Amino acid sequence: MDPEGPVIIDPMRGARRRHTIFLAVSAAILVAVVVAARSVLLPFVLAVVIAYVLTPAVAWVERKRVPRALAIILVYVVVLGSLALSVRIGAPRVAQEVANFRRELPVISKTIKTEWVPEVQQRLRSLGLGGAEHPGSGDRADGEGPEDKDGAAIVARQRADGSFAIEIDGPIAINPTKGGGYLIEPVREPGAEPFDLDKLVADIAGKSVAYAQRNALEIVKIGRDIIAGVSRFFFVFGLTLMLAAYTILTRERILGFFESLLRPSSRASWRSLLVRADRGLSGVVRGQLLICLVNGVLSAIGFAIVGLKYWPVLALIATVLSLIPIFGAIISAIPAVILGLTQSFGTAVFVLVWIIGIHQVEANLLNPKIMGDAAKIHPVLVIFSLLVGEHFFGVVGALLAVPVMSLTQSVFIHIRQQLQAADPEMAGEPVGSMPPPTPRPTPRE
Repeated sequence: MDPEGPVIIDPMRGARRRHTIFLAVSAAILVAVVVAARSVLLPFVLAVVIAYVLTPAVAWVERKRVPRALAIILVYVVVLGSLALSVRIGAPRVAQEVANFRRELPVISKTIKTEWVPEVQQRLRSLGLGGAEHPGSGDRADGEGPEDKDGAAIVARQRADGSFAIEIDGPIAINPTKGGGYLIEPVREPGAEPFDLDKLVADIAGKSVAYAQRNALEIVKIGRDIIAGVSRFFFVFGLTLMLAAYTILTRERILGFFESLLRPSSRASWRSLLVRADRGLSGVVRGQLLICLVNGVLSAIGFAIVGLKYWPVLALIATVLSLIPIFGAIISAIPAVILGLTQSFGTAVFVLVWIIGIHQVEANLLNPKIMGDAAKIHPVLVIFSLLVGEHFFGVVGALLAVPVMSLTQSVFIHIRQQLQAADPEMAGEPVGSMPPPTPRPTPRE
């Protein structure tokens, strides 16, 4: 007989172990499938985001005693109709502004090259930071620069010792003469021919037909690629909307399935994690969309007040780039300030101050009110998540980086709270709180 007594085997312990192993293996298989199929996951990711954004609107319509399927259709009609109406109203103006900008781009480029760059170089030389000015780089007496001259110029400059240095500015041609010498003359651009519309149309038609004959196969391929791209866009767009609708329609079943994977004693903790994650994601996703809209409207108002050129396009850029925290605001401010400088220094200063004011309002008023404390993520973590997301997944990774970081932070805080609750020494201590400073011994007199 065993002196230590019979060994008692706890059947619940073995069941818990098997359940844990099953969940771990299932999670590993799921991660492997996601990694292997990552190239086709974009519709599913976008569907989850759309479902998460539109669920509160669908729930609000449901409270009016409308069936959920009909509520989803109504929300889709309102949202897609509003987007289509906005595009219908704003697209012609935006297209006109873009066309005007393309026409004016050479003028802006010349202004930067002939005015801003020389001024910056002159200021650097005055501070002793630039090299000496090239003898031929200064303006001529008639005010024309080298790029404005027709042909070449021979310039004689007197040196300190009384001799002369001959400089040739521009392209020249050296041709032998009958007397055995050489003739040096500038190379001039051929004069512009008078505009002939009939000749222009004939040339375009002839070149187009010749190109089509030589590259018929390439043209067919380009057309096929365009048709395939458009078809794929509408297929992915429709598939995403369908997946989002199914997700909203069966959200209780989806959450119930994941809850059923856990043991009954762990389900209360699972619900608590869902509530925490929902608070964080609602602030990041829905709050960021609302902040983007506010930023776009305020940017449009300020740009229109000061008369900034192409302000509808710049306001649209500011709205879209506001989806990317921190970096989006910096990137959207650069073209606005540069275009302001092409008008006047005061315009550029006003635009810069206005943009800074908008983001001060966002940081101190909109973020606390719209996002709330549950969605606060340290700026260092925001920058880290943006860089990692952009590096591995491009633009999509940058857009989804902060929501993923918010979800990760929620999981981390939840697990830490569970561990603190089980630790008698840590129980009751707030998450993230600093321990009280250790009192220093007072020196004896």
